[in-house]
Amino acid sequence: MISTAADHAPALQENRAARLITDGMEPRNVIILVSCGVGLAQGSPLTGLLWALEAILFAAAIPMAYIKYGMRTGMWADRHIGQVQRRKLLIPVIMGSVATGIGGMFVFDAPRAMIALVVAMLATLAVLLAPTAVWKWKISVHTAVAGGALAMLALTWGPLVWCAYPLVAVIAWSRISLRDHTLAQTIAGAAAGTITAGLVFAAITA
Repeated sequence: MISTAADHAPALQENRAARLITDGMEPRNVIILVSCGVGLAQGSPLTGLLWALEAILFAAAIPMAYIKYGMRTGMWADRHIGQVQRRKLLIPVIMGSVATGIGGMFVFDAPRAMIALVVAMLATLAVLLAPTAVWKWKISVHTAVAGGALAMLALTWGPLVWCAYPLVAVIAWSRISLRDHTLAQTIAGAAAGTITAGLVFAAITA
């Protein structure tokens, strides 16, 4: 039987939706959202947002600038860094940037919750680096960051935030649909991010 363009339309729409979700909920954007969310919960929301900008600079803006530099120089093909070997090089650079941001927060006496936010990000990166570097296993950074962000927002704003956790499953679907990850890699990423960021954030803010 001869297939027509109409036969492939649902699949094309599904892939397009997956691409929109993957790109729209990439780690950079989620980091911006969680930083602002935690910042707004501080005693002075304006001061909290200023500290959120510092977190965004070192945890999102600088890493993204480095990723774009890598794309221009041919180190990797896209901003999601699909190659495991390249991730082994990228994650330590991002960790260095995040650690620098933490140092600035300590020097200028940032609110404890903002320090906890960025330390939790650094701890999550360290956990993600292990399977990437040791086992060459492409654990999902998308689901790790999303899960960790929701954990920290729930600890900041209350347990009702957990109702948004199905969004992590939607992000996982997009990564699997695009064949960037397996189901196991997305589940492992979500678990690693949720548990690591949640425990670190809770311990520091307690």
